[in-house]
Amino acid sequence: MTATNGGPTGTRQDTVAAVVRQWQSVHPDLDTAPMEIIGRINRCAALLQQAEDAPLRRAGLSRPEFDLLGALRRTGHELTPSELARETFSSGAAVTKRLKLLTERGLVERRGDSRDRRVAHLRLTDAGRELVDGTLPEQLDYETAVLSGLDPHRQHELASLLGELLSQLEGRLGALRG
Repeated sequence: MTATNGGPTGTRQDTVAAVVRQWQSVHPDLDTAPMEIIGRINRCAALLQQAEDAPLRRAGLSRPEFDLLGALRRTGHELTPSELARETFSSGAAVTKRLKLLTERGLVERRGDSRDRRVAHLRLTDAGRELVDGTLPEQLDYETAVLSGLDPHRQHELASLLGELLSQLEGRLGALRG
């Protein structure tokens, strides 16, 4: 079986290929090629989210919480909640909720701004820094294992293609929002 775009859909044995074949039988006149890419990206994201990052779970962290801690660690300086929201692609409300939990756990501390009392500056505590530094190598090992079905060359190729797509989408969608 061949997709309308000329690609061999029948050679792929994943759930998205089955969905594409079904749509092709219902609408043989439509080009389903975008489904093959977007559908697989979405399916991979869903499966990765379901796996919930075992090392993070063991550390008592969700991926979004780790992303906040990681942003504070990798930037190397204090950030405001709005800067953290930008760094982690999260809403302000989500950041506020996560920061409350992380502060209660003693992983993040807040410092008020001397010029503007409405502004908070956030930084990792020693415990937060130790948690990130201890969890990151385990998390990277876990992610390496998740990707181990692809040889290093294919991983690099996939990273390049996804980077290209991401760059285009960020530019296009950023322009649409602006």
